[in-house]
Amino acid sequence: MNLHRWRWIPNALTFLRILLIAPFAGALLAGDYRRALLIFFLAAGTDAVDGFLARHFNWRSRLGAIADPLADKALLITAYLMLTLTAVLPVWLFLLVLGRDLLIVVGALAYHYTVGRYDMEPSIPGKINTFIQILVALAIIVLLADLPMQPWVVDAGILLVAVSTVFSGAHYLFVWGLRAWRATRS
Repeated sequence: MNLHRWRWIPNALTFLRILLIAPFAGALLAGDYRRALLIFFLAAGTDAVDGFLARHFNWRSRLGAIADPLADKALLITAYLMLTLTAVLPVWLFLLVLGRDLLIVVGALAYHYTVGRYDMEPSIPGKINTFIQILVALAIIVLLADLPMQPWVVDAGILLVAVSTVFSGAHYLFVWGLRAWRATRS
């Protein structure tokens, strides 16, 4: 059996995840937190399956390498935006989360156009930050859905996300600033 003809599946799952962003946002905005959780877990499932297929069968593509993290980031930013618009999270936290991501994108573009090729390499602090952001958003949505969760997760989560966002953003800035400085000096 020729498995090569199925290599489009990981990208299709990534685009399905992108399509799930609108109903996820709608559910959060409407306060239908159980539906939002269901959509979130469906999106997480597509992420797990597309990642497994891409790695296991070597069905990786340049499109998937770009679209997959963007789909994940778009879902996460949407969660923070909707939780901010519904006054669950403070505006400053959303601006901090979004600002960090914009700093990384602008920094990557600046590096690419002034120094040289930029390959997306998530750092350990960046991966930890993303994990914390996902965990906090999920815990807050679980709480809002009246499922078992402690109310202190909101305040503790806000603090944890703020600290990890600032730390990982500063880490990216330092590491890539140092790389740019070294590259221009040599």
